[in-house]
Amino acid sequence: MKRISIYALLLTLLFSSCGNFLDEYSTDQRYCETADDLEALMIGEGFLGFKKGLPSSQETMSKSELESEANQSLYFPWIHVVDDDAEAFLVDYVSEDQGTPYYMLNKLANWHADPFSSIQNIQWKDKDWTKLYKHIGALNSIIYQAQEIKGKDNRNDKVALLKHVNGEAHFLRAFYYFYLANTYGLPYSTSSASTDFCVPLKVSEVIEDKHFTRATCEEVYQQIWNDLEVAESELEGYTPDMKLRVGIGAVKAFKSRVALYMERYQDAVDAANAFTNLNYKLVDLKKHDINNSFNNRNSSEIIFTTGTYNTYYIFINDSTMQWNGYDNRASCFKASSSLMDNYTASDLRLTSYFKKSTKNKAPIPNKYFPVEGDGNFTDIVSDIFSIRYAEVVLNKAEAQAMLNKTEEARSTLQQLRDTRVIDAKLSDIPTDNQQLIEFIRNERRMELCFEGHRWFDLRRYSVNSKYPLQESFSITHPAYTYDAVANMYYLTGYYRLESYKKDSAAWVIPIPNTTITFNEGTLTNLERQTRTIINKQ
Repeated sequence: MKRISIYALLLTLLFSSCGNFLDEYSTDQRYCETADDLEALMIGEGFLGFKKGLPSSQETMSKSELESEANQSLYFPWIHVVDDDAEAFLVDYVSEDQGTPYYMLNKLANWHADPFSSIQNIQWKDKDWTKLYKHIGALNSIIYQAQEIKGKDNRNDKVALLKHVNGEAHFLRAFYYFYLANTYGLPYSTSSASTDFCVPLKVSEVIEDKHFTRATCEEVYQQIWNDLEVAESELEGYTPDMKLRVGIGAVKAFKSRVALYMERYQDAVDAANAFTNLNYKLVDLKKHDINNSFNNRNSSEIIFTTGTYNTYYIFINDSTMQWNGYDNRASCFKASSSLMDNYTASDLRLTSYFKKSTKNKAPIPNKYFPVEGDGNFTDIVSDIFSIRYAEVVLNKAEAQAMLNKTEEARSTLQQLRDTRVIDAKLSDIPTDNQQLIEFIRNERRMELCFEGHRWFDLRRYSVNSKYPLQESFSITHPAYTYDAVANMYYLTGYYRLESYKKDSAAWVIPIPNTTITFNEGTLTNLERQTRTIINKQ
């Protein structure tokens, strides 16, 4: 009977209404009576699944795929194309009614007023909001149930399991709220976080018959921090056997990231320092075989991962399957010249993090690729929802520099560069504090590209209290027109995103219209301006 109740809860979680995105589900303690029950629920509903299979054409972003609520679907595929690290990759012609990355993500990539529509103005629904809140709903129930069954089974292994599950649930809730906050809310500013809007905050298991409003950035980030404190306590000294589960390393690493966003720089350093006693280390690219994935679950850098490797379906080779006509054809994205120009010839990331497309030699992200014959992708690492040790090193270096510990920051950064650049010299790293911060930010861009960081980083740099991005900062993406006679795309101008201070609405992804309607006006979006092509960069 107990198992039937658990499965009933799973079905309720799976098929609950999208409109009632914050409604929780019945948390009657009969559903989960043991730590093992909670762990089963956690595995089924707390973690993200991953999509299997490689693209065989340019059509990887159909409307049904983008609107899928399946746990194995894509999450935040647009995050790789809205910043300055990506640009359009167009060769030959693909019918515009096909769901290619370029056609379906074009308006997001170019910051349009109505971003969730195709190049043919066919609307598609943003499901990331719904999916993450659904996961949070399950985690709220798990956290509640963990307290309800605490003390009922005092066997050492079950007590330990309950602590680990409770710690993982608090970590994942913090993890998902962080992505929601940095997508749909304003960036965290130390001077205005107490009034800046963020996302609705719901951490109770109780069903509430009310419309929800946006919490402030301060409230959401404080909840994130509180959850990480609980996770840290529950998972202290615990390192799981697999990278798909949460241990103390993931908590410490993520605390260093959150502290950096909140400008709590000493907290970021303290969290990073915990890795002195943890078994993670940087991969030395001088010894790395480029025929093997840089990012995989066996890597000494990977701390935690959940979800799909989206890059496959966005940055597609221009020769996928010759037999189906997709040879020397592209309707997707590639790494931008703005990013690639930062790497020197001695930077080993050029060959370890990228490959060249078969026909046009366009740079394509290639940090992860499956072992040949591994159709189940047992080694897969997410390109968005992962944490690796290189980020911890960069978090620490940036925090040290912000604390004016210039020499310590240079030494920390040199640890990373020693493993990435041939003959990296400490003297190459600036000693001037502001120049050092800019250098670290650029290293962060080159190191963490296409891992879901750049867009969020640009947002937080924009409101940094010490060294904000200049108001003159902007991003330009090339705009193209297809000439059917010549069978070529011609550059016709550029789309431009101005700095956050000048164009703040475009730096915030709109909450889905269905949620706005359901809450009858208690949730609103900033009005995004109409985007037009400009003739010059």
